[in-house]
Amino acid sequence: RWMGGYEFGIYVLAWTWVLILGGLSHLGLSVAMIRLLPAYAEAGQSNLLRGLLRGGRLLTIGVATAIAAAGLGGITLFGQHLGQHMVWPLYLALFCLPMFALTDLQDGIGRGRGWMGIALLPPYVLRPLFLLAAMVIAHAAGLPMTGVTAVGAAIAATWLAAIIQTILVQRRLAKEIEAGPRQYDFKGWLTTSLPLLIIYGCELILQNGDLVILSMYESPAEVGKYFAAAKTMALVMFVHYAVGSAIAHKFSALHARGDREQLKAFVKDAVHWTFWPSLIAASVILILGKPLLWLFSADFTSAYPVMFILVLGFLIRASMGPAEFLLNMLGEQSLCAAVLVVTAVLNIALNFALVPRFGITGAAIATSVALTVAAILNYLVARRRLELEISIFNNLLK
Repeated sequence: RWMGGYEFGIYVLAWTWVLILGGLSHLGLSVAMIRLLPAYAEAGQSNLLRGLLRGGRLLTIGVATAIAAAGLGGITLFGQHLGQHMVWPLYLALFCLPMFALTDLQDGIGRGRGWMGIALLPPYVLRPLFLLAAMVIAHAAGLPMTGVTAVGAAIAATWLAAIIQTILVQRRLAKEIEAGPRQYDFKGWLTTSLPLLIIYGCELILQNGDLVILSMYESPAEVGKYFAAAKTMALVMFVHYAVGSAIAHKFSALHARGDREQLKAFVKDAVHWTFWPSLIAASVILILGKPLLWLFSADFTSAYPVMFILVLGFLIRASMGPAEFLLNMLGEQSLCAAVLVVTAVLNIALNFALVPRFGITGAAIATSVALTVAAILNYLVARRRLELEISIFNNLLK
C-alpha cells in the first residue's frame, strides 16, 4: 500500500533474482546436507560430519560472493538494456546474496539435524518481519517508498536473519557434536550435491520463472499483482515444504538402516500429513483471497482468478506427498532431477507461449500445468524405481 503497484513490482523482480541466484549459490549442498548429515551420524563418521559443516558454509559464501561480483560487473556493462528503473534495485539486491545463500545452506543443516526451528524460523519468519520493520522505520523517517528503499530494507533483513541463525546453529553444534579433526571431501560432496542443484534450480524455475518471463511482457504493476496472488496462494505449498523438511532426514535414516516396512508406513503417513492440511489451507485462502489481495491495494483484487488456477497445480502436487524429498533421500536424485528439468523446460515454454497473449492468467496456467506434470512423473518414478505408493488416492484404498 505504501509503495504502490509499480514500485512493488520493481522490488518483486529484484528479490526474485535474489531467490534464483542465492538459491543456486550453495551448489545443491543445502539439500545434500539433509542426506549426508544423517548418513554420517549413522555411520559414526564424525570427522566428515565436522568437515561438511564448516566446508559447506565456507564454499557457499565464497560462491555467492563470486556470483554477486559477476552480477555487479554485468549490470555495469549492460545496465542500459535493463531500464533505468531496475538498475539500482538490482545492484543493491546482489548484496543480499552471500547471507541469503548462507541461510539456505544452514536451513539444510537444521533439517539434516532435525532442528526445525533453526532451519525455518530465520528465513521464513524473522527475515520477513525484519523486512517489514525496516520499511516501517524507513516510512517513519520520510524515505521514499520505492523499490530501491525496499531492496535496502531486504539487505538489512537478510543479513540480520543470517547472523542470528548462524549464532543459533553454532550453539547447537557446540552442544551436540564434540570438537575434533575435520575431514573435507569436496569431490564427494559435490558429486552428491550437483544433481541436487539441478533439482533445486529447476524448483526455483517452477517457483519464479513465471515472474521473470512476465516482467518481459508486462509492466511492474502487473508483475506486482501476479506476485501478490501467486505467493499468497503458494502459502499452501508451505505445508508440503514443512512436512518434507521435517521428515526428509528420517527417510534417509530408515533407508540407511534397511527398514523397508517402516519406510513404507512412514511414506504413507507423510502423504496424508501433506495433502489434507494443504486442502484445508487452500480452501481457507481461496475464501479469504479477495480480502487478502485488497490489503495490498484495491487494484490487486483483479488478480483473484489467478489463485483458482494455481491452486489446482498446488493440490495435485500435494496429493503425492513430499515426493521430491523422498526421491532425493533414497538415492534417486538423478531421476528426480530429470523430472524437474522436463517440467522446468515445459514451464518456460508454456510461459513464453501464454504470457504474451493472456498475461498473468497465462503465467498461472503455465505454472499449474508444469506442477501437475511434475507430480505425475514423480509418482511414476517412486512406484517403478522404489516400489513405493505415494499417491493420496491409492493410499486411501489401503
